[in-house]
Amino acid sequence: MKVNSELKEYIESNIIPLYKNNFIGDGEDRIQYVINRSEEIINENNLNIDNDVLYTAISFHDLRLNNDEKNHEITSGNIMYKDEFLKKFFSNEERILIKNAIEDQRANLEKEPRNIYGKILSSASRNSSVKQCLIRSYQYGKKKSPLANDDEIIEESYYAILNKFGEGGYARFYFNDSKYNSFLKEIRELLKDKDMFINEQKNIIKNTKK
Repeated sequence: MKVNSELKEYIESNIIPLYKNNFIGDGEDRIQYVINRSEEIINENNLNIDNDVLYTAISFHDLRLNNDEKNHEITSGNIMYKDEFLKKFFSNEERILIKNAIEDQRANLEKEPRNIYGKILSSASRNSSVKQCLIRSYQYGKKKSPLANDDEIIEESYYAILNKFGEGGYARFYFNDSKYNSFLKEIRELLKDKDMFINEQKNIIKNTKK
């Protein structure tokens, strides 16, 4: 993604390092994943967007205070909007655009994102492989319930993923995306058999821990 060099240098030096405070799975590597997925979505759909605006929305979208998951999109949007460097780089209208995109990226948002940047960010933040989905779900379960054993975490993981990605699940997608469609087909097939899902997640977690 081609971005203004001054903007990129500022964000890489001052914003991206803040992600080291996030729990495993949502750290610095996650930002690059969302950037890569955004580029795939843009190319597949021939979207005409402002790279500086999108890059900034992606870079700020998952900042948290004390690694607090609740309302993190509001926290992230406010951090971005109050950033003094960005006040000099973007107009107030552009900063509001970015803030709205950040606030609208959460998967369980009941309404459609207010602008194309929010739609891209929301879509690009989704899992795009079964392995990634199962690992991240397990990691989140460990963070949420550190005293729970693996069987308890995986049991909860099954229902969380079913609620999100199963038929009629709350996760929305706003563009054509062959990679996401393949993932959705595969994860829904796995969700049809709870025992098979549990065994698959156990094997993936076991190999990840090696």
